[in-house]
Amino acid sequence: MDRNLQEFRIRGVKTNIPFLENVVRHTDFISGDFNTSFIDANPELLKFRTPRDRGTKLLSYIGNVTVNGFPGIESKTKPIYPKPHKPDLKIYQDIPNGTKQILDERGPEGLAKWIKEQDDVLLTDTTMRDAHQSLLATRVRSNDMYNIADATSKIMGNDFFSLEMWGGATFDVAYRFLKEDPWQRLRYLRQMIPNTLFQMLLRGANAVGYKNYPDSVIKDFVKESAKEGIDVFRIFDSLNWLPGMQVAIDAVRDAGKVAEATLCYTGDILDDSRSKYTVDYYKKMAKELENAGANILAIKDMAGLLKPNAAYRLVSELKEATDLPIHLHTHDTSGNGIYLYAKAIEAGVDIIDTAVGSMSGLTSQPSANSLYYALKGSERNLRMDIDGVEKISYYWEDIRKYYKDFESGMNSPHSEIYVHEMPGGQYSNLQQQAKGVGLGDRWEEVKKMYSRVNLMFGDIIKVTPSSKVVGDMALFMVQNDLDEQTVIERGHTLSFPDSVIELFEGYLGQPYGGFPEDLQKVILKDRQPITVRPGELLENIDIEKEREALCAKYDRLMTTQDALAHVLYPKVFEQYMQTFDQFENVSVLDTPTFLHGLRLGEEIEVSIEKGKTLIIKLVAIGEPQHDGTRQVYFELNGQPRDITVQDMTVEITGEAKRKADPVNASQIGATMPGTVLKVAVSKGSPVKRGEHLLITEAMKMETTVQAPKDGIVKEIYVAAGDAISTGDLLIELED
Repeated sequence: MDRNLQEFRIRGVKTNIPFLENVVRHTDFISGDFNTSFIDANPELLKFRTPRDRGTKLLSYIGNVTVNGFPGIESKTKPIYPKPHKPDLKIYQDIPNGTKQILDERGPEGLAKWIKEQDDVLLTDTTMRDAHQSLLATRVRSNDMYNIADATSKIMGNDFFSLEMWGGATFDVAYRFLKEDPWQRLRYLRQMIPNTLFQMLLRGANAVGYKNYPDSVIKDFVKESAKEGIDVFRIFDSLNWLPGMQVAIDAVRDAGKVAEATLCYTGDILDDSRSKYTVDYYKKMAKELENAGANILAIKDMAGLLKPNAAYRLVSELKEATDLPIHLHTHDTSGNGIYLYAKAIEAGVDIIDTAVGSMSGLTSQPSANSLYYALKGSERNLRMDIDGVEKISYYWEDIRKYYKDFESGMNSPHSEIYVHEMPGGQYSNLQQQAKGVGLGDRWEEVKKMYSRVNLMFGDIIKVTPSSKVVGDMALFMVQNDLDEQTVIERGHTLSFPDSVIELFEGYLGQPYGGFPEDLQKVILKDRQPITVRPGELLENIDIEKEREALCAKYDRLMTTQDALAHVLYPKVFEQYMQTFDQFENVSVLDTPTFLHGLRLGEEIEVSIEKGKTLIIKLVAIGEPQHDGTRQVYFELNGQPRDITVQDMTVEITGEAKRKADPVNASQIGATMPGTVLKVAVSKGSPVKRGEHLLITEAMKMETTVQAPKDGIVKEIYVAAGDAISTGDLLIELED
């Protein structure tokens, strides 16, 4: 009876179904121990749970993406994709033991000792993290990983050192664009792949964010990540500043996991004219990381700048300078990756990062498949079931087609990487940012400006979040037609991106060699920089209180992981929760439907939980109404259902926004397109030069608009939530 009641769907009127469900589930009713006072004695029978109505909510999402498309995808026509090839696992028996079992049995020190005892070079596979972050703007969904997880465990689990499958940009992109929970991805993959070490990228004091967080947040984040399945934490600081890594290193060791401390490579140790980052610099840093508690030393060549002969020299000298196993990471942007790895292996590197063939090359890592054949017959080989890995590559080749709209556009090696020095993981993401702020057709200018900004900043280490700051500044300068000289000359009237201000304030740490003083003064204006570790100035956060506050805010049970996500990305998490309430768990949809919706007449099956499958068919799409809405008609489990969708492409008449007069210092205009997040002043308010007026956001880049002079707010032309374009008049001042 309970199952029958759950399957009833009566629309348009109120029913007594929730009451009957409560009755048939009550222990007294089931036992027969009740009488005519049963309802009076049990008032909880009249307390009804709010139905999740997952079917209707999923229809709303499918209808919306069918009508309006998905951000970043131009075509609204859903392609027909071939069914992805999955390896036949009949020849594989039980899941074999792997490095996960070695760590569990011997601990981090025992694992490090085991690594150094191996004659073969070991591999880390980056397909589920850095490969798609670098090639496809981090857009690969968990669903596509789950479908190959069993094969990955059986084919790669016995041979590969680790799978890099979490951290970096995958954390916020999951919430921001994919509308799914990254913690769930980690948890589910751990259940499906129990035999291989899981590795993540941790940005030191930045965790997986773009700014420094209190020490308590770093410790809690590491603790939760370790609990859910991360074994190897690749810890780096975006400026190679050891104090920015120390708290994370200690937290990982406290959790009993592997601290892989990182030196980020930039410059060129073979070029005597670039004397800032030398071999001695890297050797000194390696020794400091060993003394700080590292179990493994990582060389993070995030932009693919490490040339083959430089790799041989660097690895050779680091092997002499430290007793730690060495793990090398690079990007194949230049096309020199296989040669680079061959030289590093010759020099004695212990572990290298690769991706399966179809997800390798260019801004991703070199191909594991190709390297296997390149090393065959040499003194050091790769452990690999090459036939099985080829089959996994076929699967990812099919899956990659889903995400073609997010490709970086790079179709061949780019030796220009040695000039602009842009990290591989940033290339496709910054390109999407440029498109989002209207600079897609000026991408070549943005790349050149990226290199100029780096030198203007003093030739800094460029990796998230410092690389994002360089990218933000490059976009800002191209958008506003600025160069190095005009930035200094006009800096006192410019509202720089918040990330740029935070960098020069010292809130990302201290760069090797310091900041250029004249630029720092222009950017900071009246602010004073800090020189201590930012974590020392930030008040610790009680994550349990944060969790309780979220429970009260959303009137539901929230987890410690939810609280951490909210602390790291408050606005992104809140938007994710709004989307979840509106559309429910859209991660259950297949990727073509998630990105494109349905074709007319198309029918799909969606498993929303074990034993519950929805059969959804798109029947028709109505004409737009006067208010811009359309009715979208479906069949849900054979029953007709229609959804109202706002068509965002229907033109709505109205007044065009006023533009700011560029020669009028009292009129403050938008420097970039985006959205108004907050207006901090009101009409008639007196303001001082440099005071915050409002905050705007464009493609993950926030900008605080400041008053260029003392005055009074004469008029405010925007409100929170308004979309703005470059040049739109935001606020007008009067003397």
